[in-house]
Amino acid sequence: METTLRLPSRFVARFLGVFGPIFVLGCSGMDAHHSGGGTTTEGPSSEPVAAIDHDALLVVNGGDSTISVIDTAADEVVSTIQLSDASFPHHLYLSPDASQMVLAVPGMDLSMGHSTSGHAGHGVKGAVMLLDAATGATLRAGVLDAMNHNAIFSPDGAEIWTSQMTASGTVLVLDAKTLEVEDTIEVGAQPAEVTFSADGAYAFVANGGSASVTVIDAATKQVVSTIDVEENPVGAWQGANGMAYVDNESAESLSAIDTMTLEVTHTYDLGFMPGMAALGPDDQIWVTDAENGRVVFFPASGGEPTGEIAVGAGAHAIAFNDDGSTAYISNQMEDTVSIIDLMTASVVTTISVGAKPNGLLWRVK
Repeated sequence: METTLRLPSRFVARFLGVFGPIFVLGCSGMDAHHSGGGTTTEGPSSEPVAAIDHDALLVVNGGDSTISVIDTAADEVVSTIQLSDASFPHHLYLSPDASQMVLAVPGMDLSMGHSTSGHAGHGVKGAVMLLDAATGATLRAGVLDAMNHNAIFSPDGAEIWTSQMTASGTVLVLDAKTLEVEDTIEVGAQPAEVTFSADGAYAFVANGGSASVTVIDAATKQVVSTIDVEENPVGAWQGANGMAYVDNESAESLSAIDTMTLEVTHTYDLGFMPGMAALGPDDQIWVTDAENGRVVFFPASGGEPTGEIAVGAGAHAIAFNDDGSTAYISNQMEDTVSIIDLMTASVVTTISVGAKPNGLLWRVK
């Protein structure tokens, strides 16, 4: 049974057990707001749910500004975190210690793709929300000068990195406790997803407007390389095999980057616009095909597809459980999540969630 705890949009939140007044941090690129005791007067906030005490899949629903919590033992939605003043939330990441989550709020619907036209300017402001990983309560939130695509913790958990999708693209490095801007790094045009290499040494930024990936030394914050890929890259999705797989939407291709040599080793000609790519527990590359509602498999070493599974319209994000037995696909145009058994390579059930689900986060209890 699904239960939703709904509180007034201006709710009183608890932050680490300490109650205090709202304050605003004046810093370049962001105004940060702490919902630690007073009422939040601006910026996004959340209505927390009962503490999650089970293995869960969290689903970001961009169309209705909610996060569905799925109990993965029962395969059902058990609670829903309601967001306020959060237009089109998008992608959710867990802190290294699993105590917090960070959510990006771009302020624009990205469910039909990431065409670079219209992403620069127009006064769209993004936001970052720091949430309690057990309840979804807002610990802190900040409004950005421009729309972002995701927000992600640094490997040590001390920072949060987020893009600014402007024509003169930048990445902001925020203090993970205060959300104050610590560094601003110039990258390519209209940067989208920021990811970190498996070893934590580099940040990879897909520049949708300049067909490139910027590689940044995570410690020094210096750009070490700019790698040419193909038209309209969205994310450099990291694999445990030391490769990053870049989904080039307009080119309908996937660029494989060796994260040690920082070179493109091979390119997959997909023949469809990719939604996302991930290295699966089966050592295959999983690529979602939104238009045809499927996930397609490719060998990690390059080459032609080895198979596919029909899921749902608008297939987008990919997540795996901790033992690698189950995969999850969000279907943005059907408001569902498909659950795939890797042993049988088949969909075992489909769960209805909120509107236009995008990001997925697997969380162990």
